[in-house]
Amino acid sequence: MDWWQGEPWRNGVLRWRARGMGLYDPEVMGRAMDNREVGRFGEFLAAEWLRRKGRKVLYCNYLGQHRGEVDLVCRAGRVLTFVEVKTRSGTVKGRPADAVNAEKRRLIQRGAQDWLRRLGHPPIAIRFDIVEVVLAVGMPPYVNVIEDAFQLPASSMEGRTK
Repeated sequence: MDWWQGEPWRNGVLRWRARGMGLYDPEVMGRAMDNREVGRFGEFLAAEWLRRKGRKVLYCNYLGQHRGEVDLVCRAGRVLTFVEVKTRSGTVKGRPADAVNAEKRRLIQRGAQDWLRRLGHPPIAIRFDIVEVVLAVGMPPYVNVIEDAFQLPASSMEGRTK
């Protein structure tokens, strides 16, 4: 393993690139990004894109106590949004949102429920969004937001106002 692999500064470079949202280059300091770095870069791009569109990003990569996970927790006006980011370098394997299967939705829902539990279950509107990020070498990143992509099961909404 090279001395720079896995170093925190690579995340800093990816975050810096995401702010510029220029043309996609899969190399960082002479080494191609691995799948984890491509996913992280997509999350940085999605967060920056959402900020530019007026959302407030409250938290990135939230891990709940009950095996839940949420890529981005945001506020869009008076709505709390739990965002799953899916990044692909091409659409050969289908749309990125197609990868958000039932098991992945359950993980996100568990993370959202844990977040709400920590807040004391406030009577606030919530929404689950998916952000698709498609990267193609030499092209600007394509970002697509699917709002209200799925909901909590009805049994989870008992006693809550929406």
